[in-house]
Amino acid sequence: MNKFSLSALVAAGLLIGWLTPSASAADLGGDCCADLEERIAELEATTARKGNRKVSLTISGWVGQQVMFWDDGLESNTYVHDLGTTLGSHFKFTGGAQINSEWSAGYVLHIEAISSDSLTISQNVDNGPAALTGRPQDAQVLQSYWFLKSERLGKLGVGLQSQATDNLAILVDGSGSLVPANWVAFDVNSFFIRDGAGNLTDVTWGAAGPCAGMGGAWGDCNGIPRNVVRYDTPTFAGFSASASWGEDDMWDVAARYAGEHGRLKLAAAIGYNETTDMDMGALNNETTRYFQAGLYVQDISSGLFVLGNYGYLDSSEFSGDSQTWYVKAGLRRKWHALGHTVLYGEYLNNEADGTRFVADPGVAGFGIPSDSGLDVWGLGVVQEIDAAAMSLWVKYRNLEYDDNSGVSYDDFHYVGAGALINF
Repeated sequence: MNKFSLSALVAAGLLIGWLTPSASAADLGGDCCADLEERIAELEATTARKGNRKVSLTISGWVGQQVMFWDDGLESNTYVHDLGTTLGSHFKFTGGAQINSEWSAGYVLHIEAISSDSLTISQNVDNGPAALTGRPQDAQVLQSYWFLKSERLGKLGVGLQSQATDNLAILVDGSGSLVPANWVAFDVNSFFIRDGAGNLTDVTWGAAGPCAGMGGAWGDCNGIPRNVVRYDTPTFAGFSASASWGEDDMWDVAARYAGEHGRLKLAAAIGYNETTDMDMGALNNETTRYFQAGLYVQDISSGLFVLGNYGYLDSSEFSGDSQTWYVKAGLRRKWHALGHTVLYGEYLNNEADGTRFVADPGVAGFGIPSDSGLDVWGLGVVQEIDAAAMSLWVKYRNLEYDDNSGVSYDDFHYVGAGALINF
């Protein structure tokens, strides 16, 4: 019996005793504790049992925060912020029940408690509201779905959840540096690009590598959980596949592989999705398509690793397209008892051919000049602390933008120092 149920039962016993003064108190002397377990069993028998003794409950999550010093070419400042929607501080309730020897059922309820969202901070906003609700220091539902699972036939989930291609390419990253370094514009999404004269433009750094309103700015388009029906196959020899569909209309398919071959650890993923949903950037019910792939290779003996991500976005609404490349390489080694240390360098390039748009014309960066290019490079170190299920990091990034218009734009650079602790 865990400590929580024991405490609750003891409290219930005290309450019952307080409400029923006629109850005997003679047992408080001598061998008062000899029949404690029997009394607890009696209390358990009087509690409601429907549903709460058949379905398990696991609570998990993490808290992550970062201190960020930034310089946009004219202004500089230091912010403290959360890690951003879909990576933010959260708690997750996961339940499960065994139906028979083959089938099980369960649910997931994933709530983010965003303090200051890194996706919405900017030169003008130092306390960013939660991206999904638009309210500062807010709780938001990221996932809420039920599922049926068979070890032989696979898993079916229904509700608000990660669709088949959500975070697909970046989740192959096994280096331990996925959170501080990936191809999503988590830290700089809403910061405005400043021209060489020191003026703020109407284009944000997130829109400079557009996902056309699909979420995930730069790479990881289709990067926000949706209300979908999703099916996942069982894993065969390291291979698995997924497919999902959501209303009005979005569908996607994905395939994954993970395994070890000699001294090499490999992980790969590939996926494709289409949508005509205007909430995901498909204006006038036209079709928006996104293809993405990811590959991670690590030498187990030396700890050397390399990650590659590729994404290609196309919309039939316009004559343009956008592609994103992201490469990260480094070393993962355990030099001391605290845990592994990860050293890495990263580079991202996005090229947009033709005018790109997001779903809402009122959003900054709605019209992005033709043939724009974004380059991001960075360095960082991550230290894992195994005894605390914790990671600490320090990183540096430099962002450069060019729209081939002849206008000179200031680089944006920043240093981030943060930590994440799991529970």
